[in-house]
Amino acid sequence: MDKIHSLTGMIDLVGQKTDKIQIANRIFFTEKILRSIFKNYSLLEIRTPALEDESLFKRSVGDSSDIVNKELYSFLDKNEKRIVLRPEGTAGVIRSIIEKKTDGDTHKLWYLGPMWRYERPQKGRFRQFYQAGVEILGYKEGIAELEMISLICSINKALDVKNPVVKINHLGNKDCKKRFCNDLVDYLKPMSADLEKKDLERLTKNPLRILDSKSSETQNILKDAPVIVDYLPQESKDLLELIKDMFSDECNIKIDYKLVRGLDYYTGFVFEAISQELGAQDAYLGGGRYDELCSQLGGKHLPAIGMAIGIERLASLVNKLENNKTLISFIILSSKIEQKAYKIAQNLRLLNNKINLDIQLSEGSLKSKLRRASKDNASYALIIGEEELKSDTVVVKPLLDKNSEQSSMNLNELYDFIKSLT
Repeated sequence: MDKIHSLTGMIDLVGQKTDKIQIANRIFFTEKILRSIFKNYSLLEIRTPALEDESLFKRSVGDSSDIVNKELYSFLDKNEKRIVLRPEGTAGVIRSIIEKKTDGDTHKLWYLGPMWRYERPQKGRFRQFYQAGVEILGYKEGIAELEMISLICSINKALDVKNPVVKINHLGNKDCKKRFCNDLVDYLKPMSADLEKKDLERLTKNPLRILDSKSSETQNILKDAPVIVDYLPQESKDLLELIKDMFSDECNIKIDYKLVRGLDYYTGFVFEAISQELGAQDAYLGGGRYDELCSQLGGKHLPAIGMAIGIERLASLVNKLENNKTLISFIILSSKIEQKAYKIAQNLRLLNNKINLDIQLSEGSLKSKLRRASKDNASYALIIGEEELKSDTVVVKPLLDKNSEQSSMNLNELYDFIKSLT
């Protein structure tokens, strides 16, 4: 019989007690910090289905994007309806807002969960990956942008991210964006034979995306191309300068007029945070304004700005890890006293929420259980057998300080000891 393996690009995440820098522990800690930041900013959680109608992403992300053309996990269900595993979170959030008829209200939302894209697995990029997102809906351009950059600065600081740079740009209003794209196409058409196939397709479908080309030859061609800053209204330039000046003492912010985002729905202000620690694929979060997406999906006009955070990539940059609570291993030496001993353990857990108490459930000798407790980096072992239970005592054995002797405590002394731990 063939062994069953996880699918390519889909990993299991299992926490470990001893290895703080192990990827699962990093991811769980990163998610915990993000949740606390979102709560601090008074954002409300939203959870949308993992499965959506394929047309949702074709209408939002765009037919010209790699996500729709190459990376969707798409299949027919039993009713012959084409559905997909969500590749990103924003479209599902807007679909939900429209469906609940709240697209005329303001919202400050966050989400966190798995997404799926059929792409080549590489460092920090998997086919099933975890993404956190923030969507600020119903607010015109201005203060919402400041809130978003403030969030990024808070995330970088709370996780002590290595070498972060926040790049910002503005894609302009409809008129200037159209004029810029027309001039860009006119500039590139005479050199279209030198463009890669992907960039040639973008030239007709979404020329703005050519600015994001990974081709060195295309980038050389673009050196003398029109620059979007020459088309921007003054208020758009002023917004970029305001953000740079306001947050320069908290973040390394750079205005990058070649920055565009990979999804077709972005309009106006865009941004991404990068770190050279990640290598060539250096972005760990990004987003921007998408004022037209709600109406494109059949809802009302809804000004909106959002960002998505790649959890695995962000977790790999974390320079600060969780200070673990004091771990105590509770060892029961006889199956005859398990129920009474467990009641004592439960009382200990209620006395101090700053400790983690691990009741060793497996059978084995005292020596093997102490070896397991030491391997888990437990600070103390609490040992209770039939004799201890008769005398209402517990043996307390320090495990980290090898010079400390074990001692026997009655239950009141034990309770006071547990209360004193930090």
